[in-house]
Amino acid sequence: MAHKDDAQQAVPNTPGMRTDGDGAGRRRPLRERHVEETVEVAVPVRTAYNQWTQFKTFPRFSTVVRGVEQIRPTVTAWTIGYGPLRHRFAVEIVEQDPDAYLAWRGLEQNPSHQGEVEFRPTESGGTAITVRMLLEPQGAARILTRSSGAARLTARLVRGELMNFKQFIEGLGQEGGAWRGTIRNGRVQHDHPEPPRSRVAQWPVG
Repeated sequence: MAHKDDAQQAVPNTPGMRTDGDGAGRRRPLRERHVEETVEVAVPVRTAYNQWTQFKTFPRFSTVVRGVEQIRPTVTAWTIGYGPLRHRFAVEIVEQDPDAYLAWRGLEQNPSHQGEVEFRPTESGGTAITVRMLLEPQGAARILTRSSGAARLTARLVRGELMNFKQFIEGLGQEGGAWRGTIRNGRVQHDHPEPPRSRVAQWPVG
């Protein structure tokens, strides 16, 4: 059960900054946004976070995500679309803190986007999930994105996907998997340095 103090400590103290459990402040990659949507789910933070980071399960609840492929430890390829239309693009996770925060950036040149997801405990023992996105299109698409209509359409889409995730995880009641690693500047952080690789072949034993 989450306590009121826990919920307060999970909220960033300053715009553009957040505080880790050790008290160290880190600057968010996303300093401005076009879209911000929040939904509360009736599962603990750990459960919500673990399920969210199982990216390959997104097509099970999303209305637009058709497939997710793992390219590298921090890079995934997403296929989205409506009906017969499909669009595939790569996304890099630039920062990830278990049970707290995830930030990504699109690797496309036109259009491009970046975003972040925060997970905060609620007083009822559930989780508040906040998604923020910044669209950075080029050329004529830049004018469309700046319009309030385009922003409202994107916000509605994000809100709908959050509600779909809420129904999905609350229906499951527990996560279907977990990856508890930490990412900084697009690199997976290892708790212990990897030992040097031997050039001698290692044969299986037993």
